[in-house]
Amino acid sequence: MVELLVVVGILVVLAAIAVPMGMGAVRQGERVKCLGNLREIGVGLESYLADHNDFFPEIEMGRSSPEEEVLTLEVVLAEYLPQAEVFHCPADDEHFAATRSSYLWNSTQSGRHKLRTSFFGTENQPESVPLVLDKEAVHGGANGVNMLYADYHISNKVEFNAEPQ
Repeated sequence: MVELLVVVGILVVLAAIAVPMGMGAVRQGERVKCLGNLREIGVGLESYLADHNDFFPEIEMGRSSPEEEVLTLEVVLAEYLPQAEVFHCPADDEHFAATRSSYLWNSTQSGRHKLRTSFFGTENQPESVPLVLDKEAVHGGANGVNMLYADYHISNKVEFNAEPQ
């Protein structure tokens, strides 16, 4: 009987260690899939720019429901991407279900030429201008938001400065 209790105790301890590790691996997998989605959105956006003289689309940041008739990223890029699922971050169930997109467009870049980006007073530094980002910090931690920048790199780190230079 004691041996059985020792075995059960060991199994409980192993489960207590394995479950958080498994959940961490799931969260990391969701983050990687999200980064892949942002990469595909960047490819679709580049195709859009090629068709529109390198000007970003004039679109809204997002919409409150799929029925709302406003131009948003997922509407404008639909013809440039293979499937609408690209706009679904696997870590987000709430926003995608409500609006058909897990991502927001940085509307300060709407209508701008891709070589004339500007954000918080930083001019023509595409590596510091986020274009598309998660609607919420769904990936947890301090860096819970993935971002596609105007130079098409993807990061979960804030790479812009909101203070005057």
